[in-house]
Formats: sequence, C-alpha cells, structure tokens
Amino acid sequence: MGYSQSGVMRKLKLKSTAMISRWEKGEIMPSSDNLLKLSLLYKTLVNELYFERGKELLIELFPDEAERLKENLKRDLPTDRAP
Repeated sequence: MGYSQSGVMRKLKLKSTAMISRWEKGEIMPSSDNLLKLSLLYKTLVNELYFERGKELLIELFPDEAERLKENLKRDLPTDRAP
C-alpha cells in the first residue's frame, strides 16, 4: 500500500508528480474524482485522507460547539491520531 508519487501518478493517470506534491503540502486539494480514486487506492475513507482539514471544517461549521467537538475527536481517536 506504500505507493511512490510516481506510482500514484500512473494509477491516477496524471501527467506529472507535481500535482501530488502540491496535495501533500496542502497547497491545493485533489478534484473530487481524484480524491475518490485516492481513497480506493489506499483502501480508506475520503475523510481519513484529510482528517485534519475535516476537523477544521467541522469547527468552522459549528463554532458554538468547538470545544465539545475537540474533546469528542480526542476521545474517539486512537492515541496515534489524537490531535
């Protein structure tokens, strides 16, 4: 399951690894199709690929519940994923 950028580039039929590098750096997000392909390639859920961004958006959507959400996220995660 450990793909190189070149391997992902070939699987997703991209022209270069530059796009993947920009995804990894958080400079841009993959298209919805590429995000789905990545989740299938890595055998995970889309929200797991962007867990940190998902937390940010959750708090942005529900600012009045931010503290409770943060506590729930800490409690519900394995220790290696806790924020």
